[in-house]
Amino acid sequence: MPIFEYFCPTCEKNFEILVFGNEKPVCPRCQSRKVKKLLSTVSHKSDSGFTSSQGSACSSCSSGSCSTCGSSSS
Repeated sequence: MPIFEYFCPTCEKNFEILVFGNEKPVCPRCQSRKVKKLLSTVSHKSDSGFTSSQGSACSSCSSGSCSTCGSSSS
């Protein structure tokens, strides 16, 4: 039973919901069924740092490590 991420264009809210089988997701804020499934990303934090499948959260560099530029995005 995976948790999926969705966006509701009606109320402009991102949300996560547990989806069972062929169940259709509903926005928890406005109850709209016209929601869009988002591509989920994976991240991992360990003693050696933070990694993300989304890449660097820093817009000013491409190192992938916020210790390089001092940004605190996590």
